[in-house]
Amino acid sequence: MKLYRARIPTIAHNVVSTLSKDGDIEVETANEGEAEQDLISVMEEYLRRDYELRDTVKENMERHGIGYERYGKLRSQLAEEWGHPSGDEVERYLARQFVENFMISRFIEEVYTDDAVLWRKTLDLVKSHDVDERGLRDEARGRIKNVREGTVEYEVAFEKALREVRKHHGL
Repeated sequence: MKLYRARIPTIAHNVVSTLSKDGDIEVETANEGEAEQDLISVMEEYLRRDYELRDTVKENMERHGIGYERYGKLRSQLAEEWGHPSGDEVERYLARQFVENFMISRFIEEVYTDDAVLWRKTLDLVKSHDVDERGLRDEARGRIKNVREGTVEYEVAFEKALREVRKHHGL
């Protein structure tokens, strides 16, 4: 899962409102915004650490003269060293953090559901906000005309088209 900053408030609102409506947690109406802000903080901290990881990997690659083709492997290794989730682990990590937050938050009045059930429901809610990256890339490729694939011009056009597609989808 790739977490987009633009989706964070929507995810937080959806999780708090759905779990509250379903009777899994109790949140006073006056505290809903604060409860959502707690979840937003969890996601923003994840993103901050993710950007820090990315920058560290790039610095290490530059310092040691490593080619960009090894970026993914090096990022995975460093993420494992840091204990930072990546890929499919992001959803599980966020769900776990949200459930832990429900237990300690002063803005959640009561938690009525067992941790394992609450985690599963939270995980499903987080997964429902996952973005189909392959679909975005396919849509961006479809927008590129008259440029031969594999060229520098194609890569520039692809990145521009991908930015436009993400913007169109509110990402």
